[in-house]
Amino acid sequence: MIEVTVRDAQLRQAAQEGMDAFVKTFVDAIRDAIHGDLNAETMMELNANQITLLAWDMLHEEVMDGGFIQLIHNGYGPFIFKNPFAKAVKLWGLRDLSKLIYEAHTLYTQYHTQIEQDCTEDEFMALFEQFPAFDDMDDAFVENEEEWTEQIARYVDEHIEQFAQIEE
Repeated sequence: MIEVTVRDAQLRQAAQEGMDAFVKTFVDAIRDAIHGDLNAETMMELNANQITLLAWDMLHEEVMDGGFIQLIHNGYGPFIFKNPFAKAVKLWGLRDLSKLIYEAHTLYTQYHTQIEQDCTEDEFMALFEQFPAFDDMDDAFVENEEEWTEQIARYVDEHIEQFAQIEE
């Protein structure tokens, strides 16, 4: 296993800034430990909780920026939907997020081939009109994002040793 470390002072500062900064501190530390390259080889160096946290970060960034269609178009669909991410967040206590991921997985299975196609910016924007079934899921994610981020921050805090070693 690769060693992931977070400086105590950095963690205290992030905790004062809020839950987003707290979670980001761990995400950044994990990314630094794998030199920003998440692949099959580096995944073997991380534990399941670290991988789940990186998956949350990818999901969060993509869906908050452009919804599930953007997530799928940018190639993150297999990482989110073909791995046990939904099960992992359910075990973290995020049942509603897990349910949303399972629902989105159904649409991913049905439409991913069309959404993953190379396309122009205009063609990409047209995907949102072609696949309106994702709209409610995007809305649900945005509406619950703050609560889910808080729950993830709490889980990380309660299981901190599974995410990083804290250095003075």
